[in-house]
Amino acid sequence: MNTFTDTDTCPTFKSPDSLHKMKTTIESMNKYHQIEILKILSKNLCKLNENKSGVYVNLSFVNEDTLKEVDEYIQYTREQEDSIITMEYQKEEFKNAFFLEKEDKDNVTVSYNSLNK
Repeated sequence: MNTFTDTDTCPTFKSPDSLHKMKTTIESMNKYHQIEILKILSKNLCKLNENKSGVYVNLSFVNEDTLKEVDEYIQYTREQEDSIITMEYQKEEFKNAFFLEKEDKDNVTVSYNSLNK
């Protein structure tokens, strides 16, 4: 799924807007995920420029398949984060329902719905 472009107007990852969105998304990720994206780029033989400030990649020279792989990884991390948020919410509900409340525990209703839906 192409998350950085509107497939009706631009069927490629290489539009300037989609590359900029991908860049800002990667920059906002934590270091672990940035390293994983760097592994994807280096595995696909992308030119990497490194200095004391970090590693730089000109995304406009990265091939379409590699950009798609990076996009899929970004989607994977988003889904993972959403799942973790939902599980943490459910954990808090269980904690509140079963460990903090001293009242009647037989009539407790716990929601299993995702927070993002």
